[in-house]
Amino acid sequence: MVGKIAVVLAALASAGGCRQAAPAVLVAGGDPARGREAINAYGCGACHVVPGVRTAQGMVGPPLTAFAGRAYIAGEAPNTASALIKWIMNPQSIEPGTAMPALGVSEAHARDIAAYLYTLR
Repeated sequence: MVGKIAVVLAALASAGGCRQAAPAVLVAGGDPARGREAINAYGCGACHVVPGVRTAQGMVGPPLTAFAGRAYIAGEAPNTASALIKWIMNPQSIEPGTAMPALGVSEAHARDIAAYLYTLR
């Protein structure tokens, strides 16, 4: 009887009661601290709420809270590092006609911004 209870408790724990947080997505060449600075420098906060960026309180675009847990970018592309970098650099290439402007973000800065966004859980 005790053995059966232990098996049931172990199954319940592995089913979600004792979850570990998913590891952060690592973006090759990206630095989250520089990304937070780039979000501020490029003015992303004029349109988006971005947790951890004091000036990012915009209400035009969607809030970027819990970005790492999202399945899609702009409802169009799977939320992968390569797609996110492409989106940040050239949103029209993923969603033609989007209101998201191309801000001239360099690839290096896009990698940093992506690295920061993937810290948002």
